[in-house]
Amino acid sequence: MSDFTANFWSVYVAGFTVAGILACLLLLWITARKKVVSQADNTTGHVWDDDLREMNNPMPRWWMWLFVLTIVFGLLYLVAYPGLGSYPGELKWTTRGEYESEVASANKELAPLYAQFASRKVEELAGDGNAMAIGERLFMNNCAQCHGSDARGSKGFPSLADADWLHGGSPEKIVETIAQGRRGLMPPMAAAVGTPDDVRNVAHYVLSLSRNPHDSVRAQLGKAKFAACAACHGNDGKGNPAVGAPNLSDDIWLHGWGEQAVIAMINNGKTNEMPAQVGKLTEPQIHVLSAYVWGLSNKAAPGKP
Repeated sequence: MSDFTANFWSVYVAGFTVAGILACLLLLWITARKKVVSQADNTTGHVWDDDLREMNNPMPRWWMWLFVLTIVFGLLYLVAYPGLGSYPGELKWTTRGEYESEVASANKELAPLYAQFASRKVEELAGDGNAMAIGERLFMNNCAQCHGSDARGSKGFPSLADADWLHGGSPEKIVETIAQGRRGLMPPMAAAVGTPDDVRNVAHYVLSLSRNPHDSVRAQLGKAKFAACAACHGNDGKGNPAVGAPNLSDDIWLHGWGEQAVIAMINNGKTNEMPAQVGKLTEPQIHVLSAYVWGLSNKAAPGKP
């Protein structure tokens, strides 16, 4: 990968760009000096379809000067804007800077709209139709790609409409999750559990916690080995929101259920990440979005009209 980020490529792109522009200028100069010997009737002697003859008229001067102005414009553009490899241009323009400027301008225009929601609690906003309409748009633009347009998630992406929360579902926790993001990690636990047969026994014990089909004999054998998992999931398997450990007794499965799925999870572990939105959304936007998400699985308090 370092081969593609070395200084050579910056010089290569800059040289190739300048060479292309200079080649256009050279071509214009050569063609302007070249004289085509014409016939007595001012034709070049080329004939098509018996009677279609090529005339030897010079290129209009305005056309030639337009070509020259295009070359000059190209050179001036490369001085002002990035285009010569890693050279940033005298105006220091960047796509990121343009984007951030437009976002800042849009946020400034929208500030009065969000100001009316800033002092109200999440529970109250969840009952406000106007706030929820805005929250839904925010959700569709920023969250639906993973959690789905109906917020019911999919394999690997938690549902936000079932009141089952890995890190807690209070308004404060939802705000914290959206703003700061989350990183969930379950390490591979096969070595801590024991033999492959022990892993299978623990899988059946986990299935028994949620009353899923399981082998009761294996589940009883796996109960003692589950101690390796209890540090996060608790002795009763009900999870621990403080570390984002899921409840194993509620029959809600984020990465699939059944013997093979649980065995794979124990053997391989899993890493999940929700990106932080604090740099993407403003604080008022996160406040309204949190109210929308909280309202998906809670009864909202009556909102002000």
